[in-house]
Amino acid sequence: MALGVILALGSMAVPARAECPPDALGTSRTLLLSREHARYGAQGTRRLPLAANEVVLTFDDGPRAETTPQVLQALAAHCVLATFMTVGRNLEEAPDLARRAATQGHSLGIHSYGHDHLPGLSAADQIADLERARRAYSAIFRSAPPAYRFPYLEETPPTLRALRENGTTVLSVDLGIDDWQPDDTTQKLSQRLAERLKTFRGGIILMHDANGPTARAMPALLRTIREGGFKVVHLRWAD
Repeated sequence: MALGVILALGSMAVPARAECPPDALGTSRTLLLSREHARYGAQGTRRLPLAANEVVLTFDDGPRAETTPQVLQALAAHCVLATFMTVGRNLEEAPDLARRAATQGHSLGIHSYGHDHLPGLSAADQIADLERARRAYSAIFRSAPPAYRFPYLEETPPTLRALRENGTTVLSVDLGIDDWQPDDTTQKLSQRLAERLKTFRGGIILMHDANGPTARAMPALLRTIREGGFKVVHLRWAD
């Protein structure tokens, strides 16, 4: 696989390093991935070439008007670039938020159209869901989505075959913070993240920009990453 490393931030529309506050987490570097079928993360056949204490931030289930702007604001304030795995129906409802994320320099992929449990769908319905998600993404960005994450991380053979045929990267995760729990607080999420980072020492982190507690906790979560001595690596896909 062609895998390159480019300078973090580069010419992207985010604050330059000199403009970042001294306590900002920042983005240490960017990994440029080729547009091809590969499977990364704990469920995949490959691991990203990350050093110890390097993390990739990913967000699922957006964009959502009530929460995603808070996440984008916190990331911008800390000069951090992330990857948003978007749900097709939400792309249709909030295309401007997806464009805003891209303008800020973040990368985007798809996370299905309806966020259904794919194993419960027929093969034909699985492919239809994938194609609807691809169309929703392409309608905004005029290009095919470079990456896909399975809803609930439930991989299925029909969808995997389709992703392989169209050269789409499958992006799984290495650690999550279970930020879907209704009683989550900023303190609970920060503590959970600190514990998972201590255990895994880096990797692809899963969070949810569509969840209110996560959006409200973002400044604290970014501080937790920084105070733990971790560095952020941003993923991008070649044109």
